[in-house]
Amino acid sequence: MPGTNLSRDEARERARIISVDSYEVHLDLRSALQPVGAGEGAGRFASRTVLRFRCSEPGADSFADLLAPAVRSVVLNGRELDPAEVFDGSRIALPGLAESNELVVDADCAYSRTGEGLHRFTDPVDKETYLYTQYEPADARRVFTTFEQPDLKGPFSFTVTAPTHWQVFSNSPAGGDPQLVRDGLTWSFAPTPRISSYITAIVAGPYHVVRDHYSRVLDDGRRLEIPLGALCRASLAQYFDPDEIFTVTKQGLDFFHREFDYPYPFGKYDQAFVPEYNLGAMENPGLVTFREEYVFRSKVTEAAYEGRANVILHEMAHMWFGDLVTMQWWDDLWLKESFADFMGAFAQVEATRYGAGWITFANRRKTWAYRQDQLPTTHPITADIRDLEDAKLNFDGITYAKGASVLKQLVAYVGRDAFFEGARRYFKRHAYGNTTLADLLAVLAETSGRGAGAMAEWSRAWLETAGLNTLTPQVVTDAAGTITSFAVLQDAVEAYPTLRPHRIAVGLYGRDDNGALVRTHRVELDVAAGPRTEVPELVGLPRPELVLVNDDDLTYCKIRFDEVSLDALREGLGDIQDPLARALCWSALWNLTRDGLMPARDYLDTVLRFAGRESEIGVLQSLQAQAGAALDVYVADGEGAGGVGAREEWAARLAEGALAELRAARPGSDHQLAWARFLTQTAKSDGDLQLVEGLLAGTARIDGLDIDQELRWMLLQTLAAAGRADEETLALELLRDDTASGRRLQTVCLAARPTAAAKAEVWRLVVDSDELPNALVEARISGFQSAGQRALIAPYTEPYFEVLEKIWGERSIEIAMRIVSGLFPRLVTTAETLARTDAWLSEHEAAAPALRRLVLEGRDDLARALRAQECDARGAGAGAGAASARDR
Repeated sequence: MPGTNLSRDEARERARIISVDSYEVHLDLRSALQPVGAGEGAGRFASRTVLRFRCSEPGADSFADLLAPAVRSVVLNGRELDPAEVFDGSRIALPGLAESNELVVDADCAYSRTGEGLHRFTDPVDKETYLYTQYEPADARRVFTTFEQPDLKGPFSFTVTAPTHWQVFSNSPAGGDPQLVRDGLTWSFAPTPRISSYITAIVAGPYHVVRDHYSRVLDDGRRLEIPLGALCRASLAQYFDPDEIFTVTKQGLDFFHREFDYPYPFGKYDQAFVPEYNLGAMENPGLVTFREEYVFRSKVTEAAYEGRANVILHEMAHMWFGDLVTMQWWDDLWLKESFADFMGAFAQVEATRYGAGWITFANRRKTWAYRQDQLPTTHPITADIRDLEDAKLNFDGITYAKGASVLKQLVAYVGRDAFFEGARRYFKRHAYGNTTLADLLAVLAETSGRGAGAMAEWSRAWLETAGLNTLTPQVVTDAAGTITSFAVLQDAVEAYPTLRPHRIAVGLYGRDDNGALVRTHRVELDVAAGPRTEVPELVGLPRPELVLVNDDDLTYCKIRFDEVSLDALREGLGDIQDPLARALCWSALWNLTRDGLMPARDYLDTVLRFAGRESEIGVLQSLQAQAGAALDVYVADGEGAGGVGAREEWAARLAEGALAELRAARPGSDHQLAWARFLTQTAKSDGDLQLVEGLLAGTARIDGLDIDQELRWMLLQTLAAAGRADEETLALELLRDDTASGRRLQTVCLAARPTAAAKAEVWRLVVDSDELPNALVEARISGFQSAGQRALIAPYTEPYFEVLEKIWGERSIEIAMRIVSGLFPRLVTTAETLARTDAWLSEHEAAAPALRRLVLEGRDDLARALRAQECDARGAGAGAGAASARDR
């Protein structure tokens, strides 16, 4: 993305001399209803910015940021500048600044189809057009002229002219009724508090809006009033459930006001669910945006509602962590994302009906973190972010989930009261300002009583070094089965050798009178930052069936098992009574499989035997997803039972298990729906596909299972990938569901067809052309990478590496990231693919660091798959392998 990057050094220098007084931004969006000609992208709109700022070194030069196809005029301090001389496509040169400055820029900016900047979408149902903005980390400059860095905050006043029948929303409430102009209305919004440009927002269109209100008496007797709004497209209104959204919102506002003791500072609280959104959500103060997939068109499980509630609370936490107090530069992105991830789960468990939040956190979020932290591109939580491309890639499992996990441990380390008191002081001390790691450590040193030295040591171990520790129990018993020695062993990989202090609980589990595996003893301790920590409290106890290190999930680590414990899990994982302990064991077995220490077929066998007994629906759905991944890339190629391939054998076994559980599940239950979806993922045999066809046609029926529209598309994708649903069939289904979701899901099905022509069409539309919107790029890629179609995908390995630099140089970073990651030949798990990847990396050492990072991550996943397949091949004829030893 030449010319669009911004380095940390450039940002520091600009912030050294520049401070912002105010922004006035006027956008004319009436053009959104005009047709767009060929080659005109998504169309253009008029943008006018009046930017007032100060310069501490009069006479100095600087620059403002703007990405626009055309600039009509630039006026600096009353002096007209020639746009051809001062605008290079991404920056406006600002020569000879005064102490006090006014910059006025009139530009023609471009609507977006990539979800970056001002995204334009036309609803196929009612042909209405909808707009929304998405800026993080640096796309406000696609909409107006700005200083695009988080530490140059200012108050923003937005004025928007839009079609007459539209509604327009921004961070602040409108200052009165909109004014009638030719072919539209002009909406003027009150100035925001001082905020960063990346969290400003505009949402415009004929949105369906529901209103509510939140009221709270503060400790000083004042009454806080917050108007609430929930928005979605008009064609989704029939599916919208604003009452549930408002319930979680009010519960979150109660929780955060109680714990943070700082009144919500942004007036109103609107939440907009918008189409073709790249993220889960974005914390724009006063106007949070969410992907509209959180408006559920069909039946979903309780895990989906829990997930949405978590996102609502995550974004709400940002109102304080990120919006009120903002990191100085993207190095400290974790100061907002880690806190929001942690506080979202914390608030969910303490304030809502979703009490299993910490189970979900252990099962899903930490799994994401463990994967990210084992990539060669892992980084400390406080990362070294050289520029905006680095920043874009660091919205990852380290910044979010590892950071949140470490904060969970920090609460155990300093205590809940000290942690929240630190947060309160942090907000009061730095409100509307910018901070670094040092600012947070300072308040925690005050409130925890541990002192600056202890907090600095903790930070060095957990925030400033990369990598993941593994904890393993070492249990020695005498002939009578009594524990004579118990130690926790800690190790780390050679590339990231840091051993850390951990606060953990060790749980011992045995059978109760009903045969359940229950905890019989628990000891909480500090593991030293060394290779071995003795646990004398457990000496003298009888040897348990299961030893669970990191019981209650207090620390961030991978756990291993001793041999006895591993055998107990193979024989009775489903007997563990506590759902969190059970989830931790499942997570550990998945890590063993990914690490090539447990044969994939052993993991799949364990899933088949015990997943049906899993009470937590979110855990069950994770197990099903992991089983699918193991089948796709971790099961070794080779012959299975009955002369069929090993993957075909295990697909058949998984489908058989899914069908049995589907028939056994309570009619209409979440578990029934989960098993139905898993059946669509695993159905490969003729008999299974006939059942899928029957469910779709209505000739086969499972009592209580509603074959609604979303499930119909899942069934069709299975059939399309098997060559049993052609283009005509998919076109007929689209007539039933000609909606944005329907078009996206049909696109996945078309790309999943097992023909060379279908794959060539994906390549032409995604790689050779730049005409598709972001949602359809993602859909095409998803269908292209269909398991079981390696022979069709393999010919694209060489073309993939040939186009990488071209894609990176010509596409927006969002689309480039999707193509580079999405089309990596991850299913072509051969030594030849690995060698070709290594050759590209060796030949392109000077390629953009962000591009190399994505290829390196694809390479690591591929190498891991090959190691797992080697383990699986060894285990195929050897039975269950010993997966507990630390040196395996």
